[in-house]
Amino acid sequence: MDLKDKVVVVTGASSGLGLAFSEALVAKGAHVFGVSRRRETLEAIRDDLGERFHPLPCDVTDEVQVKMAFEAVAREAGQLDVLINNAGLGKFGPLDGMPTEHWTVQMETNLSGVFRCTREAVPLMKRQNAKDGFGGHIVNIASIAGLIGNPNLSAYNATKFGLRGFSEALMKELRDDGIKVTCVCPGSVATRFADVAGSQGTANPMQAEDIAETVVHVLEGPDNYLISEVVMRPLRPKG
Repeated sequence: MDLKDKVVVVTGASSGLGLAFSEALVAKGAHVFGVSRRRETLEAIRDDLGERFHPLPCDVTDEVQVKMAFEAVAREAGQLDVLINNAGLGKFGPLDGMPTEHWTVQMETNLSGVFRCTREAVPLMKRQNAKDGFGGHIVNIASIAGLIGNPNLSAYNATKFGLRGFSEALMKELRDDGIKVTCVCPGSVATRFADVAGSQGTANPMQAEDIAETVVHVLEGPDNYLISEVVMRPLRPKG
């Protein structure tokens, strides 16, 4: 896909990987609709990146807000070429001490949020396929935690294992509609994720910009070429 003038929705766009994706895609000439709950942060990003970045305040755990956000994209841009489901969080700790709200917020954000956004995106992409023969590309940001279970990550593991299964099923469901689905599974990345999750992170993590470069590479592949899953790790995580 040639990303110039393509329309991309990035969830969790206000920081970390989502911000890195937005920066890389705007640099390629795409129009990026950045989804986040933090309106002021999104507007500051637009001031930095320019008019190709479109703030789209939305909470992916709220079904009404998600529907309204994708209606706004369809109305303002008239198309949707790429959806990057990046919004996610972790709340780590032993299961027997986990508050129910920590379980719920991870499920609602990491898994149900992806479902809500994807359900709104798919009809737009199917219409594009019927018109042009290529519907678009959905990229789901999972994690190494979707491949390997770890103590004190039970809820987070459950969401990311679930996201990998969702991605594989969706890939098979949508490929005949000209819609690609790719699941990306990064290991430790230098973002604020570990602070929110309550963990120390890795001493020598990957950089968000490098993950973004890989995602851009996946998106720029030929139309009849599908990379369905990508796993990436720091070479020397301990430094």
